Amino acid sequence: MLIAVKNKTHVQKFKAQLKKKFDMKELGEVKKILGMEITRDKGSGRFWLSQKNYVLKVLERLNMVEARLVTTSLACHFKLSSKRCPQSPEEDEEMSRVLYASAVESLIYAMVCTRPDLAYAVSTVSWFMSELEKQH
Repeated sequence: MLIAVKNKTHVQKFKAQLKKKFDMKELGEVKKILGMEITRDKGSGRFWLSQKNYVLKVLERLNMVEARLVTTSLACHFKLSSKRCPQSPEEDEEMSRVLYASAVESLIYAMVCTRPDLAYAVSTVSWFMSELEKQH
């Protein structure tokens, strides 16, 4: 369990209540949870979550470490269509080897945890889970 509050007095009271009901072990200041790195600025009382290492592992798994970086997750002019889906059994077989579903699932996890800005792109590419083409 991770507890985050502005006032340490509240944390102490809450932990005392929990200790009455549960066996607990304190692990100290958190640095990482559920694959997300946590960075704190104690002076301002702010913290940031990052999934940089998770995203790098996903890129490695998908052989996309060298992919071109973009500033927007999906450009407005970029239109995907099912009309261009594989037109031959050879194209269909080639696309069946692409880890498209795994990539979309990984994007969903990143979107839910730390990157809500990916929602539109994830929604768009999810439409083509069953009939994808190289453009997708």
